[in-house]
Amino acid sequence: MARVLITGGAGFIGSHLCERFLKEGDEVICMDNFITGSPDNIAHLFTNKNFSFIPQDVTTFIYVKGPVDAILHFASPASPVDYLELPIQTLKVGSLGTHKALGLAKEKGARLLLASTSEVYGDPLVHPQKEDYWGNVNPIGPRGVYDEAKRFAEAMTMAYHRAHGVQVRIVRIFNTYGPRMRLRDGRVVPNFIAQALRGEDLTVYGDGGQTRSFCFVSDLVEGLVRLLRSDHTGPVNIGNPRELTILEFAQAIIQLTGSKSKITFNPLPVDDPKQRQPDISLARRVLNNWEPQVSLEAGLRQTIAYFQDKVA
Repeated sequence: MARVLITGGAGFIGSHLCERFLKEGDEVICMDNFITGSPDNIAHLFTNKNFSFIPQDVTTFIYVKGPVDAILHFASPASPVDYLELPIQTLKVGSLGTHKALGLAKEKGARLLLASTSEVYGDPLVHPQKEDYWGNVNPIGPRGVYDEAKRFAEAMTMAYHRAHGVQVRIVRIFNTYGPRMRLRDGRVVPNFIAQALRGEDLTVYGDGGQTRSFCFVSDLVEGLVRLLRSDHTGPVNIGNPRELTILEFAQAIIQLTGSKSKITFNPLPVDDPKQRQPDISLARRVLNNWEPQVSLEAGLRQTIAYFQDKVA
């Protein structure tokens, strides 16, 4: 049995990770301050004797009693709505929060997995994006607070690895969706599903020709667990390489919800990436042939069912 700390463990992805490690018999310590996470995501876990919760902002000194085998650093606002409302907190959790998590990893001799993002590639000039691409990020644009926080977090993580010998893993997460996303978090999946379920027009930004690649949360979690246990230190893309336009995605949501919603178009936000598709050849090679297993239709059906209760 391992003892695992998950920062941001009450968030969308973090809560699924808590469940996964508990299912495998590990002891899970969840840390969250509920700025964007929710107690509802972890309420069902408190009856598990291997689960404990620490209410804390990870940008302050982290103390955990006893041994820690692994730290998964997932604390951060992750949607444009959140990091545009919380720009300084986003920068602090990527810098100070990562520093504190790495300091704990050094003290405990723990392996740390950093949740980075495809946003480090910015509005990419290379397509699809491979891990050796350095990105095209506007550091002073409104989205820069998130992009640069994650780029700094990667640099800090590798510095601790090189200077202190801390075992580290870095995942660059591409668009992920599934149950426990927040209804009003501003990302395209909850936006479109909520609008479709309410019979409202779906809001597409730009002409809808920009592309995204959507990975279901269970596929992501499987990749994360494999990465944590792998021997690979550098960044690894984890996402679904199936690329589709936002307009195609909106049409799929309308069809699967049976909605009579129409599609309206608004101006494209500043620095919004035109293309986003992971090259997962490295993940296939170092993560035991990891591949997304859940089809877009199957994943969306589960996600729509979850949001039906929330909208109601």
